[in-house]
Amino acid sequence: MGRAHTGQSTIRLTMTQALVRYLCSQFTEIDGQRVPLFAGVFGIFGHGNVTCLSEALEAVQDQLPTWRGQNEQSMALAAIAFAKAKRRRQIMVATSSIGPGALNMITAAGTAHANRLPVLLIAGDTFTNRLPDPVLQQVENFNDPTLTVNDAFKAVTRYWDRITHPAQIISSLPQAIAAMLDPADCGPAFIGLPQDTQEVAFDYPEVFFEERLWTIPRPRADRDALARAVALLKTAKTPLIIAGGGVRYSGAENAVAAFALKRGIPVVETIAGKGGMTHLNPVHAGPIGIVGSTSANALAAEADVIIAIGTRLQDFTTGSWTAFSHEAQFISINAARFDAVKHRALAVVGDALETVTELDAGLGDWHAGPSHLPHAQALFAEWNALLDSHQVVTNGPIPTYAQVIGILNKTAQPNDTLIGAAGGTPGEITKGWRVKDPNTFDCEFGFSCMGYEIAAGWGHAMAKGGAGGSGGTPIVMLGDGTYMMMNSDIYSAVLTGHKMIVVVCDNGGYAVISRLQQFKGVPGFNNLLKDCRIQNAENPLHVDFVKHAESMGALARNCESLADLEDAMIWAQGNDRTTVISITSDAYAWVPGDADWDVGVPEVSTRDSVNAARESQIAIRTKQRVGV
Repeated sequence: MGRAHTGQSTIRLTMTQALVRYLCSQFTEIDGQRVPLFAGVFGIFGHGNVTCLSEALEAVQDQLPTWRGQNEQSMALAAIAFAKAKRRRQIMVATSSIGPGALNMITAAGTAHANRLPVLLIAGDTFTNRLPDPVLQQVENFNDPTLTVNDAFKAVTRYWDRITHPAQIISSLPQAIAAMLDPADCGPAFIGLPQDTQEVAFDYPEVFFEERLWTIPRPRADRDALARAVALLKTAKTPLIIAGGGVRYSGAENAVAAFALKRGIPVVETIAGKGGMTHLNPVHAGPIGIVGSTSANALAAEADVIIAIGTRLQDFTTGSWTAFSHEAQFISINAARFDAVKHRALAVVGDALETVTELDAGLGDWHAGPSHLPHAQALFAEWNALLDSHQVVTNGPIPTYAQVIGILNKTAQPNDTLIGAAGGTPGEITKGWRVKDPNTFDCEFGFSCMGYEIAAGWGHAMAKGGAGGSGGTPIVMLGDGTYMMMNSDIYSAVLTGHKMIVVVCDNGGYAVISRLQQFKGVPGFNNLLKDCRIQNAENPLHVDFVKHAESMGALARNCESLADLEDAMIWAQGNDRTTVISITSDAYAWVPGDADWDVGVPEVSTRDSVNAARESQIAIRTKQRVGV
């Protein structure tokens, strides 16, 4: 131990030793319990992080556990799911070597960025002194020698830094954490570690390593903006609340539900917001938008004032801005100014919980009217009857997604979390999954990242067993196409003892994108296996998902019927490790309720089917709200 010339006590550590020691000194609070802010590290070591960073992590492995991933992208996706399960109150680290290892995390960074979720990404980098250049896996830029592949993270992170001197982490690390925990700026942070900087020792002030308890700020709304929101809402006859993911991350679910019930306003949910309340909550009227319910979309069309809480109003929520009346007015409550001011909304920038509480206080005895909420409840009852008709078990030759979801829902424990992402699954589970307990639903559709699902199951399984965890088992539902894209974390979960149930719906390829392709006039092409350039299109090679999963140490079973599926789910619930269940599913049956979606369709074509689709697309665009 040394003493700086200022009289400060110091401790001499390498930069990576200091970085790890600092991470271990950061704490947060979950449900009144003090816990480490950084719950662990997902790591794949290579040159650039194995000689220095791994040396520091090995020394604290009982305090800051390191989990070895199978793929840099998937381990970072697992970290993102962990943060989502913890509602952004606890963070995982993902670290890779330089070059392709780092670039593999770019997709995960984009997923975290789009979904406003924190993850600390640490990658090795080239040498600051450039003496060994070009090093293994270095991509040289002919015009700028300072650029490395790590600069690509700048487009998909909220905070980015490259540490070129060991003292820089003293200012950089607190800024990275503040960005990840700020409700307005929340997202991934990236730290690049050049190989020669990692090894350098420095006399760090001891106070840098003092334990710190971080809290999530709750910014209050501007009083004038709040007053304007109160005045506008008081003019409403058919108001509607859209609850987004920000409601969940603020912990505002109960406050929003109570406010809605008191004021007679129905609540519809975005994909990220789904699960903030249970399916049978009296104000719940279903999911809204392109993969939404008939009830929510009908209410959206009727609404005169929409209160959008914690949502960025992406096109799957708004039906590409065809779901609402041109005269409807928006109040956008959001911690992020960037999201609140979108689409000419009356922006109320503030924390969801605090702002809803203050909005309620300003409304006096105002109420939407005695018939409005009952009307929404009647529409929602019709929607539930429609779901029942699609989920009922029949003797059809091939089970549908809806029927599979019905069985999974029936056999799931209330605190089990359903997980989905890309393909046909998001639309079907957003519509058809009936949430039993709050915050037990994770459909990653902010980025629609194929490959998120199984990795996310691993992250959720970790989160459920830790502080503030809800228990229960993650149930991952995905298609055969996504399974083939990224499945190696079945092995990770088996190795680490984190149980999940994976249900593979085998519909012979990328079914939902084939649906869109054909709906817009293009013959089936390169999506379903039978429409691909393969050796035997009449009888494509069938992947044995059971044998594949068993080869990674999982338990597995194939199902021939819905009755088999129910038995398999009960069996899987009683197993002591990750279990994979496969079932053949219909590639052409979908639950209705969708809103319009604006996509590109060729302006000229020799195909009559494409020309007809083009006319239909033009008609959709005439419905879009002007000026948003």
